[in-house]
Amino acid sequence: MYFHLILTDDCNLCCRYCRAKAFDTEEDGGPEPVDVEIDTDLSPDLNYDPELLYRFLAGDPAPTLTFYGGEPLLRQALIERIIREAPVQRFMIQTNGILLDRLAPEIVNRFSTILVSLDGRENLTDENRGAGVFSRVMKNVKKIRSNGYHGELIARMTVTERTDIFDAVRYLAENPEYSFTSIHWQMDANFSRDLSHRRFAEWADMSYNPGIRALITAWVDEMEQTGRVLCWYPFIDPMEDLLHRRDSLLRCGAGYANYAIMTDGHIAPCPIMIGMKQYYVGHIRDTDQQHLSRIPVGGECGDCRIRTFCGGRCLYSAIVQPWSPAGRQLVCGTVENLRKALTDALPRVQALIDSGRISLSDFAHEKFNGCEIIP
Repeated sequence: MYFHLILTDDCNLCCRYCRAKAFDTEEDGGPEPVDVEIDTDLSPDLNYDPELLYRFLAGDPAPTLTFYGGEPLLRQALIERIIREAPVQRFMIQTNGILLDRLAPEIVNRFSTILVSLDGRENLTDENRGAGVFSRVMKNVKKIRSNGYHGELIARMTVTERTDIFDAVRYLAENPEYSFTSIHWQMDANFSRDLSHRRFAEWADMSYNPGIRALITAWVDEMEQTGRVLCWYPFIDPMEDLLHRRDSLLRCGAGYANYAIMTDGHIAPCPIMIGMKQYYVGHIRDTDQQHLSRIPVGGECGDCRIRTFCGGRCLYSAIVQPWSPAGRQLVCGTVENLRKALTDALPRVQALIDSGRISLSDFAHEKFNGCEIIP
């Protein structure tokens, strides 16, 4: 089983698409979100004895633990303690990268996967995350590589109307000094009830969707020219399923293979469902992790014709329903664009496999590592 371990709600950045939105007073004008009871007493920091966590994890023969926040590296000492003491062989971390240099190499090198938040080129990253962030993060990325980190290093982007998705992905993929083995991205759409006050529709139609189609063509061109299957998560995970002709559940694993441990020890189906206590599936002190309840994606996703492709996209959004009907249509339209572009590319990919240029095994990748897969 996979678990996101939330160490803290604190963060050392105030990104314009995340915490900075707390200071945005603009009215969305959309429908009110579904009422969800939130535990307002939830501690901002992990506040239970780690020994309780260890006993819980010992119930799984092969647990994978992903450190998560806020910014988990603000709790460096706790990370180091858990890595040294927990009965876990596989650790991952999702971080903004600012404090990666604080960890000793022997700790960093225990991670099988590190997800680092970047938004493409330096100017866009700094515009979203703060002046100097890009250069500081890249300095730390180079440092951990020089100190012997050989695990998966994922550049995880948040894409907005300011993003040229084709340029951003190719820039990170083609610059060898950055050393990223994988790339993932997620659209900034989940927290706007009404997207009409933004340029989202124009951007999706004129920039993002065409950019995805162009990227998929470039992705397959790379297979044809070099025999390499690049690990771009929104492509590689669904393409592997298309090749195997199999359907998918929610691709991030939330609610059936991937759970989150809150700062008070409660277990939620997703790390962004913080404090949504009616969806908790137990507590680490008394829950058998081998029998955690499944939380299915419901609502409109149940009748969607591409449900088995995207798996429902997002459990959180299915519950809180953050979009107006028009906004939902826009977001789901980007998923349909992705599905069609990958399906159209499938014959080329299959021909490359049949010719021996690539193989099915080239599409193998880490599951449930914090990549939502469907942007």
